[in-house]
Amino acid sequence: MDFIALDFETASPKRHSACSLALTVVRNDQVIDEMYSLIKPATEFSPNNIRIHGITPQDVANSPTFPQLWPHISSFLGPQKLIVAHNASFDVSVLRKTLGFYKLPVPNFMVLDTLKTSRQLLNDLPNYQLNTVCDFLSISLKHHHNALADSRACAQILISEAQQYGTEVLKPLIRAY
Repeated sequence: MDFIALDFETASPKRHSACSLALTVVRNDQVIDEMYSLIKPATEFSPNNIRIHGITPQDVANSPTFPQLWPHISSFLGPQKLIVAHNASFDVSVLRKTLGFYKLPVPNFMVLDTLKTSRQLLNDLPNYQLNTVCDFLSISLKHHHNALADSRACAQILISEAQQYGTEVLKPLIRAY
């Protein structure tokens, strides 16, 4: 499969508060490229979000803003691109809300959610959180809520599911965005 796994972390509950982003590029079921960046958000950090991912205002003080990163990020997206995320409704909404906040164009792309694929394909897990699915599939996830670690894990989940169950069972779960 060819796809790009995407993961965001946010500074606050506001979906336009992206403070880190990672992309993991997969071609023919192999990771061929990765991109990670901290992002200086236009909002304040909430203590709860800092507790979850450990990113502080000091960490992003000299980081690019989302509009500064967008030209590079947008080169990964496009009408024929498949974007994969674990709980894609969150990550796609962060992308959409951040683009809207900065008045940047929203690209068209396809989306596949490994939370949904895992619920459909993997039976009897206590939950389908990223770390639980990784444990079940023996995928290393050393730094949960680090965007790069999470995007890598998401990529490995989809690769594993495609290899075990075939791509035909995944195709009906792909949505246009």
